[in-house]
Amino acid sequence: MAVAMGKAVFLGRCSTSSLSNTAIFRGRNINRFSAARPRPALRSSIAARAQRPTWLPGLDPPPHLDGTLAGDFGFDPLGLGEDPQSLKWYVQAELVHARFAMAGVAGILFTDLLRVTGISNLPIWYEAGAVKFEFASTETLFIVQLFLMGFVETKRYMDFTNPGSQAKEGTFFGLEAALEGLEPGYPGGPLLNPLGLAKDIKNAHDWKLKEIKNGRLAMVAMLGIFVQAYVTHAGPIDNLVTHLSNPWHRTVIQILSGVSP
Repeated sequence: MAVAMGKAVFLGRCSTSSLSNTAIFRGRNINRFSAARPRPALRSSIAARAQRPTWLPGLDPPPHLDGTLAGDFGFDPLGLGEDPQSLKWYVQAELVHARFAMAGVAGILFTDLLRVTGISNLPIWYEAGAVKFEFASTETLFIVQLFLMGFVETKRYMDFTNPGSQAKEGTFFGLEAALEGLEPGYPGGPLLNPLGLAKDIKNAHDWKLKEIKNGRLAMVAMLGIFVQAYVTHAGPIDNLVTHLSNPWHRTVIQILSGVSP
């Protein structure tokens, strides 16, 4: 009888301990499984990153580039935009360079086309600055340009440091209503936005994206025009005509290698 009671006690202890061990084991498995499964917020963040286009597919963009900026594809290998204030300035600087590049490419191609076709006797674009004009001397033009561009750039910087300050009455010779600054970097009004595009600048992400994409393409194009002028001593239209005259033998490879067919 004592033996039987001992077996019962032994089996009872074993069953209780085994049940508790099983429960603990299962609990650990459950905890491990729940820890391994990403939370809903984390899953949505991972999905958003997977859907977001980046300059290199599969790249994990830096945390300071969260996709809210127009044209943000996570490209900042040097970490220049980690400081929020510096990032705001870089955005404005890129906008200005992009717009100058778009105007420069359009002006170079248009004047070069007029020159090559013989419609107008214009100098090649990289010699236009040395041309003497009859209505004013070079020094006068330089001083006028320096004053006008300095004034505009100063106003732009003041609007950047204090948004909306330059739209107040009396700050721009009575032209404030005609400019109607929308936000820093995006002036409006009939003078700078005659078609009335993107009046709601806060929700004009598509227009901003198109502008910055075309601006970046124009900056690359300007770099190509600079290199072409240095290597070939000719304008872009001249280079295009030369290439089309013999497309298989007049290419960048032959030009850089110094081989002329």
